[in-house]
Amino acid sequence: MAEPSRHRSLYKPVGSPPWKETFRQGCLERMRNSRDRLLNKYRQAGGSMPAGAQKTLLVQEVMEEEWNALQSVERWPEALAQLEEPMDLAVLEEIQQELIDQEQSIISEYEKSLQFDEECLSIMLAEWEANPLICPVCTKYNLRVTSGVVMCQCGLYLPSHSPELTEQKLRACLEDSVNEHSACCPHTPAFSVTEGTEEKPSLLMSCLACDTWAVIL
Repeated sequence: MAEPSRHRSLYKPVGSPPWKETFRQGCLERMRNSRDRLLNKYRQAGGSMPAGAQKTLLVQEVMEEEWNALQSVERWPEALAQLEEPMDLAVLEEIQQELIDQEQSIISEYEKSLQFDEECLSIMLAEWEANPLICPVCTKYNLRVTSGVVMCQCGLYLPSHSPELTEQKLRACLEDSVNEHSACCPHTPAFSVTEGTEEKPSLLMSCLACDTWAVIL
């Protein structure tokens, strides 16, 4: 009489540990690892969630991918035996809701990051317009342009590329470059100076987020 009891314990209902927890953890980890894919879909959707009952971008794909991965595992006969049982929709809906929450959390974090970058960009442009020209490299001291030579207390020194260069022209050049970049990428670019050897050093604007760079001077 003990044999049927042991047999039933082996084929536990779907949704009981370890099947449920394994599938759940696998889905959550897969969603975390798919952050870039999710944000790409979000950007392609124009920064908005799709219409429909679920309003998700990646949840269904993640669940299907993890389900296929779980079925392909050969080293866990007990889990495979459980997969042969009828699906428990309540379990799937519970896991799906966790993934929806996680997806929304990732997007919310991304939107906050965008908002912060936009605020930083607005502050930087406002300071350039309202104050003496701020050094884009250190963002602390004022730039001085004398006879086309650009200097800053932070150590920035750019020999004359053009004797006609003035603070006003440099300011306009910086603003145009930043605005052109912001039209394609929401992140704040960084500025640096190349170490000149045979050629004169140059002022560069670069962005790690979109992997672009441009020579300003």
